[in-house]
Amino acid sequence: MITVLIADDHALQRLGFRMLLESQDDLTVVGEASTGAEAVRQVAELRPDVVLMDVRMPGLDGIEATRRVVATGGRTRVLILTTFDLDEYAYAGLRAGASGFLVKDASPEELLSGIRAVASGDAVVAPTLTRRLLDRYAHRLPADGAAGDDRPDPRLAPLTGREREVLTAIGRGWTNAEIAERLVLAPSTVKTHVGRVLAKTGSRDRVQAVILAYRTGLVRPE
Repeated sequence: MITVLIADDHALQRLGFRMLLESQDDLTVVGEASTGAEAVRQVAELRPDVVLMDVRMPGLDGIEATRRVVATGGRTRVLILTTFDLDEYAYAGLRAGASGFLVKDASPEELLSGIRAVASGDAVVAPTLTRRLLDRYAHRLPADGAAGDDRPDPRLAPLTGREREVLTAIGRGWTNAEIAERLVLAPSTVKTHVGRVLAKTGSRDRVQAVILAYRTGLVRPE
């Protein structure tokens, strides 16, 4: 059973989400929060698998709430809900550690599959969409270990040459199938490499790996 906390300051929106989620046999709503501060408190108490986090809430907003939830190091993953698919809030949410984002008017099927994907450790945002988002806002990323800095980034040190290639491919928005085709690897081998890259770099999911590829200079904005 996947447990979900709904964090949204609109009561009707929360009710709609609850009705949808509780219509599913594998999902259950364990709590609701109308502010970011309340969401952080409830995550500490209830330890849900997933938080549906609205970015615009009174007081502590969804971005800072996401940052605090992720900073605890717990199992809870955050799925950001935004009004537009490529706004600055989505970008800030990903940088804060969210595992992806969806627009509020996403179809019920997209929302349900997104929650399940995040709960399983995957990222909701398609790699190509993440790439577009970062291309738009990458100038705000600090250039940790990027070109011009002779010191290699320590997060890349554990990677083999092939794993670094795979991380670069992830950063370019390639799917596993595209990585397999372009690097001439078996799909199962790509899946193994991706898993090792995430584990060795401490990336929570594929979205965080894309951000790492940008921050370390492996991938440049187009």
